Amino acid sequence: MEKNSVKRNRRRSSKVATEHILSGFDLAKLGDGEVAYIRVMSSDEAQRMFPAITGLPDGSDIFALHSADGTPLALTDSKQAAVGHALGDKLVVASIH
Repeated sequence: MEKNSVKRNRRRSSKVATEHILSGFDLAKLGDGEVAYIRVMSSDEAQRMFPAITGLPDGSDIFALHSADGTPLALTDSKQAAVGHALGDKLVVASIH
């Protein structure tokens, strides 16, 4: 019985977790031009991030469509409009949490 338990322990210890590490630049380029994500932000936050945008309604949620590298593509007042913009540009919307 000891022989079997030794073999099991060897098998477990022989498995090595392999990590793939990407640089921030490499990560940002994944899906570039094909993948986008939608970020919800307050109108105040949107105004700070995009000072050229004026007339955002106070206290409302803004939906920002970003390319995979974080470049903002569109600001909308609904998630459906952001998804529609992504689909119109043939982008896959990735879910982020």
